Amino acid sequence: MDILTILFNGLSLSSILLLAALGLAITFGLMGIINMAHGEFIMVGAYTTYVVQGLLMPVLGDGYFFISIVLAFLVAAAFGMALEVTVIRRLYGRPTDSLLATWGVSLILQQLARSIFGAPNVNVVAPAFLGGSISLLGVSMSYKRLFILALVFACLVGVWAFLYYTDFGRKMRACIQNRDMAQCLGIRSKRIDCLTFALGSGLAGIAGCALTLLGSIGPTLGQNYIVDTFMVVVLGGVGKLIGCISGALIIGVAGTVFEFGSTASIAKAAVLFLVILFLQKKPQGLFALRSRSLDD
Repeated sequence: MDILTILFNGLSLSSILLLAALGLAITFGLMGIINMAHGEFIMVGAYTTYVVQGLLMPVLGDGYFFISIVLAFLVAAAFGMALEVTVIRRLYGRPTDSLLATWGVSLILQQLARSIFGAPNVNVVAPAFLGGSISLLGVSMSYKRLFILALVFACLVGVWAFLYYTDFGRKMRACIQNRDMAQCLGIRSKRIDCLTFALGSGLAGIAGCALTLLGSIGPTLGQNYIVDTFMVVVLGGVGKLIGCISGALIIGVAGTVFEFGSTASIAKAAVLFLVILFLQKKPQGLFALRSRSLDD
């Protein structure tokens, strides 16, 4: 039964990484921007949940958490849109500059969180209906982690439907495949970039909301996941939804397996080493993005 427990824990970790990496994969694939502040959008979503708890829990009870999911998305999306308009838009085609600029933004957001909420971590009270666990095949599955799995699945289906069954999603995929041709067809790529960056940031906010169910939150919450999130995107293949899912599953399960019988630091180092070895052989990741650009 230890194997089933490891697999469930790995799947639980994979779901968090997938939710955090989903928005990053979309924005990285479309805009080619290395956003080091993506982890802070996770933190923004977590603190939004904390604030909503204080305001609405006395009125709505456990129902506050469902509202916090929506507000975490909207607040993080607003932060992302503001970042794209003020900073990112001026750094297209300059990956090093964008990396340094967004790293600076991440430090600013962390300090802003410390100034508002204080340096010590704070706790969010999980809804009562998520307390307890269910035992299946000898594996104890907490309702919190099962809820997170369901939330991630709902977000994944929503993003897939948005990309493939909406007009905006088709325009977004057109810009990813060939931005110049999309512009020639009348697609306003700057508007697509802005809204896509907001969408990716909002998904990170939902990830932060989900993380409040697993432990305390603090200004450096996002830093615990940013490296693994980038590894998921690079391993799976930039701009591919199936690649993001595969990368999250591999890194999440592999990290849990390596951690069994060792330490978390050794497990992360082992996973990073294996990812580097794989990318030496296949630098485009598991699922390479097909482009219509003649330059490719």
